[in-house]
Amino acid sequence: MKLPSSSATELNKSNLEHMVSMKDFSVAEMDNMMELMTHLKQARKDNAIPQLFKGKSVGMIFEAGSTRTRVSFEVAATLLGGHALFLSPKDIHLGGKESIDDTSRVLSRMCDIIMARTNSPETLDGLLEMSTVPVINGLDTRFHPTQMLADLFTIREHITDGRKLSDLTLAFMGDATDVCRSLMLTCAKYGMGFKQIGPKKYHMEQEWIDMALNFCEESGGTIEITDDVERISDCDVVYGDSFYWVTQMDEKEERLAAFMPHYVITEELMAKARPGAMLLHCLPANDKEEVTRGALESEYSVAFDEAENRLTAQMAILVYFTHKDAVIPTQETIKHHEDKINGFLKTL
Repeated sequence: MKLPSSSATELNKSNLEHMVSMKDFSVAEMDNMMELMTHLKQARKDNAIPQLFKGKSVGMIFEAGSTRTRVSFEVAATLLGGHALFLSPKDIHLGGKESIDDTSRVLSRMCDIIMARTNSPETLDGLLEMSTVPVINGLDTRFHPTQMLADLFTIREHITDGRKLSDLTLAFMGDATDVCRSLMLTCAKYGMGFKQIGPKKYHMEQEWIDMALNFCEESGGTIEITDDVERISDCDVVYGDSFYWVTQMDEKEERLAAFMPHYVITEELMAKARPGAMLLHCLPANDKEEVTRGALESEYSVAFDEAENRLTAQMAILVYFTHKDAVIPTQETIKHHEDKINGFLKTL
């Protein structure tokens, strides 16, 4: 007979929800997240952020380096009254001395939410399988949902002519990266137009295109994969990302030769897009490679608003995925435990 658990945490949540990819959410759910972002951003402007994460902790697993994801989650937790723990492979036994399953089970009993940036889908999937708290994908090799939330919000903030997201077309310049894949699927869910513009060798895999096209059947969105830079002419948003990642350094010269100069985002290229087009970049940017400094600093660019909105997105994520299980104690309950513990301490 198995002994019952003595855990102080709820181990069998019926409404447990994770954030692996934006494709898993309805448009209404994504709209709700962005509406929450709007309220939290205004609260930050007013220096009056409600302490909606007070007494809570987010365990942040980083198998890869990060600037925006790490800083934004740490600051978000602090602003909301909570705490963030930075956990790198050298700090914990993840996947080495301790299995991913066991790591997930232990963190679930000590943290209220887990955020993980992993080097493989298998690590993220292992955390998801055993976790009893929400797990947020901070970027794996497939998807980057926290970036998508900030991107959608940034685009929506900068629409000035009354159009909706579904009225826009986004062009991604570059390789079939996790960001490109995430944008394609997210745009398809929203009914937006999406184009990947780059060399044929680096086009998106067909299985993901098919998934996006299925979403488009319901939403009215469109997908175009092309090597023709002139197809940027009817795009409202132009998006840049590195032509290579740290795991592809052995391919760097080959990739740069394939992409440059034809697919580099310049001010001249931006001028070919629709009037009022905006430039986004998930950063870090490699100057004079996928984007020029002139373009990044131009009137088209909202890349640094986009980066700041990572903080707004993370605040919303921490609140959105923990508020359902929030237990708000009464002052009487707090006083009861305080008196009981203080009474015991006096006997020591």
